[in-house]
Amino acid sequence: MSLLQSATEVRERAYAPYSRFKVGVALRTPSGAVHVGCNVENVAYPEGTCAEAGAIAAMVAAGETVISEVLVIADSPDPVPPCGGCRQKIAEFAAQDVKVTLCTTDGKEMVMTVAELLPGVFTAAHMERT
Repeated sequence: MSLLQSATEVRERAYAPYSRFKVGVALRTPSGAVHVGCNVENVAYPEGTCAEAGAIAAMVAAGETVISEVLVIADSPDPVPPCGGCRQKIAEFAAQDVKVTLCTTDGKEMVMTVAELLPGVFTAAHMERT
């Protein structure tokens, strides 16, 4: 199954009764496994979970920690990038040259790299002392 098909299908299962803005994410790991996530809202708005975070959690729960490709889909006039926190989450598990595809439900697509998605990424190297 393609990343687009996987993300499209999981998007339909999003729990978004407040915003009605459903997001689906599919990511592939070097093993070829595909992990998916959808947004899950909560009436206490900040307590919801982004689709990207859900897909990453599923990947880690499956025993993998490297992302080789990401696809995000939402019903929006233009492709929707991940929020700032999810950009950092993706960068934790993906190399700077990993492809990130942003899609709309009506077929628009934008492709970028993790480096383009999050310039100036904060990494573990910033925490090292010499």
